Amino acid sequence: MAAFFVGGEVMEKQTEGKRMGRPPIEINQKLFEKLCGLQCTEEDIADCFDCSVDTIERWCKKVYGETFAESYKKFKAKGRISIRRAQFALAPKNATMAIWLGKQYLGQRDVQVVDATVKDDTPKVDLSQLSRQEILELTQNLYKDEKK
Repeated sequence: MAAFFVGGEVMEKQTEGKRMGRPPIEINQKLFEKLCGLQCTEEDIADCFDCSVDTIERWCKKVYGETFAESYKKFKAKGRISIRRAQFALAPKNATMAIWLGKQYLGQRDVQVVDATVKDDTPKVDLSQLSRQEILELTQNLYKDEKK
């Protein structure tokens, strides 16, 4: 029991079994994991649950025993798997989207192969194996031969 004053009189209030303060915020674990998989930021996730970033951080410590960053890393990886799966499903219909997703989230890049041939039947030169100086000398020699 707790005593408090109301209008000069001492009143008693039954407090056994009741928690005082703000009720805890309910965070849906499955939704949290899905949001991480969708690459949502910590701020986005906090907004979704109508709470602060600090609350998300404390909840992660309580539920997963690790920080938000560590939890996020695990579930973000699952999101990458989903992206890769979607890429394969999209590829026959929309190659541009599949390529863009791969570049944005999977570190995929375009690779350009340089194949240089000279006018006569000299062999091909793999320019990727040459230094900048060697390429410059080769270019200068080609222009000298053309001027003759």
